Amino acid sequence: MMLRWPWPTGGRRLAYRLLLAVDLEKYSHLDAQRQLAAQKDLRRLLNGSARRSGLRTSGWYRQPGGDGELVVMPADVDIPHVVGAFACDLEHALAELNEHRATRLRMRLAFHYGTMIEGPLGPAGDAPVVVSRLLDAAPLRDHLAEHQDRDLALVVSDILYKDVVGSGFCALNPTNFVKLEVVIKEKPYSGYIHHDPVLPREPLLPEPAA
Repeated sequence: MMLRWPWPTGGRRLAYRLLLAVDLEKYSHLDAQRQLAAQKDLRRLLNGSARRSGLRTSGWYRQPGGDGELVVMPADVDIPHVVGAFACDLEHALAELNEHRATRLRMRLAFHYGTMIEGPLGPAGDAPVVVSRLLDAAPLRDHLAEHQDRDLALVVSDILYKDVVGSGFCALNPTNFVKLEVVIKEKPYSGYIHHDPVLPREPLLPEPAA
């Protein structure tokens, strides 16, 4: 299936966008039937948290990856609200889902804000690389593995932490983060991992009209 940009630039204009990336834990350990169920549950979770956070997924560029997804948000999103409301709602929705699942669904979630450009195979530029590197960083994977009482591990990029989480206009408390620094393929990346307590519930916007 060919993915189409909801706001095409034709690869001619560099844009600043909010990106999120999500990846399921131990997806490769599942058989085909359970992988399919996990994919469906993940898509429902993301769509549900989007609606409850006041987001229209029709404005997203989505790049599925089987065990995860990369999302590029449109330019007009309220970044502090999205980062706080979406992450908080996703963790609570995931916990509720797992109450009825035989096998728990656990995942990593990363946010970054930066530059990208439309490409024929997906977004190109610094932002999609950064959010993907943070999502796959060993400290975030270790954090999820070490906290078996939690189903979601959240990381935000360094710039997003400083400009958004630390602004006071985001539901996430900046004191509930620890620094992440990694070097991947000889390039340094930095961000902040959210640790206990469980993400709070932020008052959500009304669901947008279909």
